[in-house]
Amino acid sequence: MEKKVSILIVDDEESVRDSLSNWFTEDGYRVAAAEHARKALSMLQNERFDIILADLKMPGMDGLEMLRRIRTLDSEAVVIVMTAFATVDTAVQALKDGAFDYITKPFDPDDLSHLIRNASRQISLSQENEMLRQRVDTLESVEDLIGKSEAIQRVLKVVESVAPTNSSVIITGESGTGKELIARAIHANSPRRFFPLVSVHCGALTESLLESELFGHEKGAFTGAIYNRKGRFEMADSGTIFLDEIATISMKMQIELLRVLETHKFTRVGGNKEISSDFRTVCATNRDLKGMVERGEFREDLFYRLNVVNIHVPPLRERVDDIPLLTDYFIRKYCRAMNRPLVTVEPAALKRLMEYAFPGNIRELENMIERAIVVGNGKKIALKDLPLSRESVEVVAESLEDVEKTFIQQTLGKHGWNISRAAQALKVDRVTLYNKIRKYGLQAPAGKK
Repeated sequence: MEKKVSILIVDDEESVRDSLSNWFTEDGYRVAAAEHARKALSMLQNERFDIILADLKMPGMDGLEMLRRIRTLDSEAVVIVMTAFATVDTAVQALKDGAFDYITKPFDPDDLSHLIRNASRQISLSQENEMLRQRVDTLESVEDLIGKSEAIQRVLKVVESVAPTNSSVIITGESGTGKELIARAIHANSPRRFFPLVSVHCGALTESLLESELFGHEKGAFTGAIYNRKGRFEMADSGTIFLDEIATISMKMQIELLRVLETHKFTRVGGNKEISSDFRTVCATNRDLKGMVERGEFREDLFYRLNVVNIHVPPLRERVDDIPLLTDYFIRKYCRAMNRPLVTVEPAALKRLMEYAFPGNIRELENMIERAIVVGNGKKIALKDLPLSRESVEVVAESLEDVEKTFIQQTLGKHGWNISRAAQALKVDRVTLYNKIRKYGLQAPAGKK
């Protein structure tokens, strides 16, 4: 047993307590004993026991009364009553009051061991069910998807419509916009949510390592392969595989990936047995995959296999209305993590946050808030607590073109990608603005084109 099941023996006969304690300790259980009900209840105030084996007839408080009181302390405890005076009435009453079972004295050692094993299995099942319930509750809440802006609401509507299907999805957007959260939301709201979401960061692995990571390998397939290993596709059976930074994989891996996506079959590296896996594919990239296809850098057939549904996650500068909500969320998150009282944001600091372009998107905002809580000394986050000095803004842009691109994109987002209003705000004509959009490869959010 990884975690020893604990048993509390409650009996007024010392010989019974000693024999049962020795017996169950030898069987690998963690055992404690009490000579009467009041001591047992006192022990239960300070320590939890999985199974309570209690005599029905004891001086002072009997086993039935103790059972009722135990239920108020720990409704999950498994109670088994022991008695030399068993009658149908007492047995039925014990079961009505929440006992797991009862056994009569003198009892057969094998019968009692069998009863304890059954109770242990019941405990394991209850714990597994509780873990599953908590996991499902966490998945369904998807609380990290925060936002009221029109841009993010469009994304959430697409997530809601595509999640129940088995369609492949490509999530696009700049670094730090929360593409992995969108992938988790798709999985969490799909019929596959009871099975694993398996993530692979394709850009962090060499071609050979990525092949082994995705398909697994057999013992002896290469130096260091000292045992058989399942690949991520195999682990994702009945669930979802999330391939992050899909644009970074080599042409050879693109061919292998296409075959797996078409057949849902593969072989481990160094193996010859074909393995089947029922998985759903969700990918993410911050690159222009369509442009890569046109340049011959990404296979067209693989692109269309993956790009059944495209979800573009807008940068933070295009969802300025969400900055206060996200700021509040990160404040609560890090104040709780650091065991600090909640703080607020001074109006001047919040105004500056909403004016900032956030090249690092939500990840940058989170970093700023965490830093502000660490360095701040008051009950409010002040402007001086934020790394938003003029110098920090200038460092973000490496060239004049970077400044122009950021400013144009921020203006377009501010005006909802209305070209006429944005051109007027920029004091240029529509043709010039269109040329700038093409030059910098700017893309409007879905629904704004």
